[in-house]
Amino acid sequence: MLPEYDFTGAVRGKYYERYRQGANVVLLDPDVAAVFRDSAAVNDALRLLVAVAEAKVPRRRTEPFDPHQADKTHRTRQKVARR
Repeated sequence: MLPEYDFTGAVRGKYYERYRQGANVVLLDPDVAAVFRDSAAVNDALRLLVAVAEAKVPRRRTEPFDPHQADKTHRTRQKVARR
């Protein structure tokens, strides 16, 4: 330790509890940081993104594609449209 370091009056473990609670420091690129005015805006945007990602999306069919069935469906739709 260098002699110019002066720790008189220092408190051991001053930030220990805060550190144990966890800290997430995220560095934003300058172009992204310019869009958000503060950390609350970043948190709101991320919460919205999580909500959208977790939203239920209608599932597509899981049965294998049958080109013959698709052709029949197409013909049926054509007949209905002509009526």
